[in-house]
Amino acid sequence: MPDRYGSDVLSTDWRKPPRGRATEVEAVTGLVVEDVETGWCGAVVRVEKAGGMRVVHLEDRRGRTKGFPLGPGFLLDGAPVVLTPPTAAARAQLAAAKQASSRTASGSRAVEGVRAKVASGSRIFVEGRHDAELVEKVWGEDLRIEGVVVEMLDGVDDLSAAIRDFSPGPGRRMGVLVDHLVPGTKEHRVVEEARRLQPYAAHVRVLGHPYVDVWQSVRPERLGLDAWPVIPRGTSWKHGICAHLGWAHDSQADIARAWKQILGTVRTYADLEPTLLASVEELIDFVTEPGH
Repeated sequence: MPDRYGSDVLSTDWRKPPRGRATEVEAVTGLVVEDVETGWCGAVVRVEKAGGMRVVHLEDRRGRTKGFPLGPGFLLDGAPVVLTPPTAAARAQLAAAKQASSRTASGSRAVEGVRAKVASGSRIFVEGRHDAELVEKVWGEDLRIEGVVVEMLDGVDDLSAAIRDFSPGPGRRMGVLVDHLVPGTKEHRVVEEARRLQPYAAHVRVLGHPYVDVWQSVRPERLGLDAWPVIPRGTSWKHGICAHLGWAHDSQADIARAWKQILGTVRTYADLEPTLLASVEELIDFVTEPGH
């Protein structure tokens, strides 16, 4: 007679979970896993001891980081895994791979063991603190290797006077990055006058980007936006952005915190708009060109 009840279920591994049994995987930096309980998916950025237990920190695609107890409860490519501390061999292998392909935040090849140069006579000037902090975060390592200092102008209303004060010349070039450099604007008129200023013109290069504020040069996807919102005339641009994002904006301290949050999403040059990248790279080339 045919077996009406099928095979003996107890003769198989009937306790085996649907996704399979968990395997141990070392929590090496860059490994992308998902926390089963919360659904949080991210790359391992570090493993540390906290409160007597090991914690693994995962960074999601928006740059947010969250810590989880190291051990079971994770999925790797849909399969359950138990995360274990990275061994010395794994850390050494990862360090060797990073050494072979490491780059600075600007995308340049990282140079190990080279001390920063003494500051050169040439400088790059930016409009304000936020511009300076963004340039430092992405290009700071490159600029220190070249010995180039970034200084703030606090606006470009009197750019010609700033050029006269700096007195650029041979071996003392001046690069200037300007916000909202669009034909027909006040900034454009100021820059055109400054570019013709003699006897400094040959030793000055003024470039810019079209954005109302340097905040806008950060790719909106880094903040979970499809595009930066349009802020109505008569409304402070930064206050309008904070309101759109649901962030506090009543005080200057609120605005400063908002910028820190935006700056925190920037990891490399790939998080910035190409127009800003092109201008900064050209200014760096200009002030570091040999023989001038």
